[in-house]
Amino acid sequence: MTVEQNVLQQSKSQKHQQTFLNQLREITGINDIQVLQQALKDSNGNLELAVTFLTAKNAKVPQQEEATYYQTALPGNDRYISVGSQADTNVIDLTGDDKDDLQRAIALSLEESNRAFRETGITDEEQAISRVLEASIAENKASLKRTHPEVWSDSPNPYDRKRQDSCPVGLKNVGNTCWFSAVIQSLFNLLEFRRLVLNYNPPASAQDLPRNQKEHRNLPFMRELRYLFALLVGSKRKYVDPSRAVEILKDAFKSNDSQQQDVSEFTHKLLDWLEDAFQIKAEEERDGEKPKNPMVELFYGRFLAVGVLEGKKFENTEMFGQYPLQVNGFKDLHECLEAAMIEGEIESLHSENSGKSGQEHWFTELPPVLTFELSRFEFNQALGRPEKIHNKLEFPPILYLDRYMHKNREITRIKRDEIKRLKEYLTVLQQRLERYLSYGSGPKRFPLVDVLQYALEFASSKPVCTSPIDDIDASAPPSGTVTAQTIPSTTEQQGPSSSEIPSTSPVQRSVIHKPFTQSRIPPDLPMHPAPRHITEEELSVLEGCLHRWRTEVENDTRDLQESISRIHRTIELMYSDKSMVQVPYRLHAVLVHEGQANAGHYWAYIYDHHQRRWMKYNDISVTKSTWEELERDSFGGYRNASAYCLMYINDKEQFLIQEEFNKETGQMLLGMDTLPPDLKDYVKEDNKRFEKELEEWDAELAQKVQQEKLLASQTPRMAAPSSAPVQAGEPEYLEQPSRTDLSKHLKEDSVRAITKALAEQEDRSPETVMQMAIKLEYARLLKLAQDDPPPECDYRLHHAVVYFMQNEAPKKIIERTLLEQFGDHNLSFDERCRNIMKVAQAKLEMIKPDEVNMEEYERWHQEYRNYRETTMYLMVGLELFQKKSYMEALLYLIYAYQNNKELLSRGLYRGHDEELISHYRRECLLKLNEHAAALFESGDDQEVNNGLIIMNELIVPCLPLLLVDETEEKDIAAVEDMRNRWCSYLGQEMEPNLQEKLTDFLPKLLDCSTEIKGFNDPPKLPSYSTHELCERFARIMLSLSRTPADGR
Repeated sequence: MTVEQNVLQQSKSQKHQQTFLNQLREITGINDIQVLQQALKDSNGNLELAVTFLTAKNAKVPQQEEATYYQTALPGNDRYISVGSQADTNVIDLTGDDKDDLQRAIALSLEESNRAFRETGITDEEQAISRVLEASIAENKASLKRTHPEVWSDSPNPYDRKRQDSCPVGLKNVGNTCWFSAVIQSLFNLLEFRRLVLNYNPPASAQDLPRNQKEHRNLPFMRELRYLFALLVGSKRKYVDPSRAVEILKDAFKSNDSQQQDVSEFTHKLLDWLEDAFQIKAEEERDGEKPKNPMVELFYGRFLAVGVLEGKKFENTEMFGQYPLQVNGFKDLHECLEAAMIEGEIESLHSENSGKSGQEHWFTELPPVLTFELSRFEFNQALGRPEKIHNKLEFPPILYLDRYMHKNREITRIKRDEIKRLKEYLTVLQQRLERYLSYGSGPKRFPLVDVLQYALEFASSKPVCTSPIDDIDASAPPSGTVTAQTIPSTTEQQGPSSSEIPSTSPVQRSVIHKPFTQSRIPPDLPMHPAPRHITEEELSVLEGCLHRWRTEVENDTRDLQESISRIHRTIELMYSDKSMVQVPYRLHAVLVHEGQANAGHYWAYIYDHHQRRWMKYNDISVTKSTWEELERDSFGGYRNASAYCLMYINDKEQFLIQEEFNKETGQMLLGMDTLPPDLKDYVKEDNKRFEKELEEWDAELAQKVQQEKLLASQTPRMAAPSSAPVQAGEPEYLEQPSRTDLSKHLKEDSVRAITKALAEQEDRSPETVMQMAIKLEYARLLKLAQDDPPPECDYRLHHAVVYFMQNEAPKKIIERTLLEQFGDHNLSFDERCRNIMKVAQAKLEMIKPDEVNMEEYERWHQEYRNYRETTMYLMVGLELFQKKSYMEALLYLIYAYQNNKELLSRGLYRGHDEELISHYRRECLLKLNEHAAALFESGDDQEVNNGLIIMNELIVPCLPLLLVDETEEKDIAAVEDMRNRWCSYLGQEMEPNLQEKLTDFLPKLLDCSTEIKGFNDPPKLPSYSTHELCERFARIMLSLSRTPADGR
């Protein structure tokens, strides 16, 4: 074995030992490394015994020498560790029935930890990854057999799965693999990493027969990863399926456990596997030189540990991969880094004679790609389960790391001392300011300026010589009131109309003062309490003192606030001088987790360095984003989403994100041109298969069109008598071809206008009467359009022209609509109307094509049909909601909201009240969610399955509809309520089959994608006449006005 191989092998063992310590820290919640190392030592490496010892009820902290803490940092111990193997983020399932949950779960999860590389070289972490991969593949295969559609099922229309231009390609979630998508997309968008993977050639010696277990695992995975990356480059599909790469990982290890994988752990293991694969290649090509592993060069750095133990200094160099940072107790990334770089008493590092101990970390070599692992999970010993930390943590798009570099340690120490001094001074100033802003000795405190102002107002009030109760006659009502009973308001309850209410005298009609419902105060009571006796001299002295004191307090407060602001500004600018902004790192990717410790959903924000914009990669959905959206989802403190992993890249190392160029022509290589020949052929074959899908779909559609044409050609002979009178009660606008909604309701309006025109017009020629009738009808409809009726009376439903007028349709559209109303064959029932109908028809024929744009005319009438259809969806949905038929109501309300939103996008008066529809849609979902949760809690297999069917087929597909509009805070809050309801089951004791179903279901519920992934067809609408539609709409809206709004 070479020296290099020996060093790498030792580093693997040290990583394994470090993982045990991290697992102990996570499980027990103990952060003292001395205690953890001593416990592991005393238990001879048996983690179960170590945890038992640490968590014993009356366990005492073992006596130990402080040297234990520094044994890995003594001179000469040049260890190679990966800080990224921290287990703070591991999730341990503690849902057993036994009272010894903790011990049993620890034993189950760590029983394989002591077998390090004995037979296969596979660690317990790698086996954990196998468990989730196997579960993911099983989930994907099982989904093909299910009768109920999955949320992320492929659309049968291949055009829905077609890639748009150069839009990035997504990754299909093949069952709890959103973590895989987030990590792979982040790495794929590092162009240097992408090139390394695409151009990887397996070593010649291992192509036929892998030499060991690692080669057997890594080389097939590298092959599939190359294929996957090639598809992400050149596929014509909107998203691709990563199942084959996941299959390789699953087949490498055998286990039957199931859980959702952790992002940082997977990233760490993925880089380990890639490191191993590239190491094999590097050793083959080294030609006597020390092999360079590109994965190590790209992702690993070094730091110097500088320590003092009882006055004795030491230094040691260590390697790191992912750098772990604690989140709890810090407000931004720099505070996390400062805390991570200093351990123990920092003062001891500056003193030769101090007996205190401490150490600092200083970066000596930073990797081009620097990954921070944010520890957002901690073990709650009281509850016996891990919990997620939702605290807000800010991080910048550009991170300057000069203050953490070894070359700057002297100046950094000076600045740290100065910042410490300023913060101590700042604390004193803030305490002083707090005394001014919260003045008083009791439980209630007030700003001192306000206290002085109130005292001044009291002293200046008009003196009152009598007692505040002496001038009130308890036997008489207050002035301005009457003893007569108040007439009830007609707005609160039904009562006689205003014409039926008897007139009252002016005295009887005076307003009654209601002290608890009305803010008006009787005029004979003083506005404020006032001093009973005060002389002018006393008042003058007191006012002078209070004015002067108030001014002094205002000045003191302002001075303190300005001093505090100056100190904050000084601290912020402490590292802004030119010498401390020479090592810039740009934020490349943010991996986000939403959910709780035991389950959740992952997605990634990745910076497009060439387009200079953020992109959101959420499984199959890839959309443009903004820094503001990233802040909201990643900083934490908002909902249950927060950043879990930050990937920064050296802003001066352009090779990381630089495109390739043709060496001969100098032109930039894009898309398929960047692929090696074998991968180019692979992608071409896949694109051919997809193009065949498109062709088959087109052929199928063409066949359907031909069948429809054939059917349409036979229809006219079957439906010849189209001029028959319309029967009352039919949904004329939805079912009949007539544009003008000629129901019995409108027919009567036309006859009424004709009759009135005949009565007012001396000249009774058909043309004159028709013109007068149209004029009268227009005036009537204009009045309706200008009225402001209550919600239950929507005149737009009465006539299309009212809708057109309110939405400022062109005059020509309105005129033609009225002409068609009076020219319809339904008016041919008597001679008088028949003559007017013929005149109107003649007028219609005389209209030239250039006078009325028929396409525009048809668009307006189609929009009105959509409006009536939306009204019917809303009306039926509300009726079903009141009957508590929430499952049936939901579909109607969803289509009502979607159609209404499209109408309102064209104008304010083109649809209904969006907030009203949103409220009842939201209430439907909340009630169904509670019902499904109750079924799940019952524990009965049939009811549990019914509850999950409700969630999978109704609730989950609807969540993107509520999340797509970020301004709808009530919708977003409702989604959080529903998710929290199911997340509350995590950690509770339940049957294994229920736990399995919950683990399978939660990632779908927590998926934050706003892409509409699949829904049922619109429900069929019943038939209503205009009269019946208006009547039923008024009835349901009136019933809503009498129902509490529940927050609406």
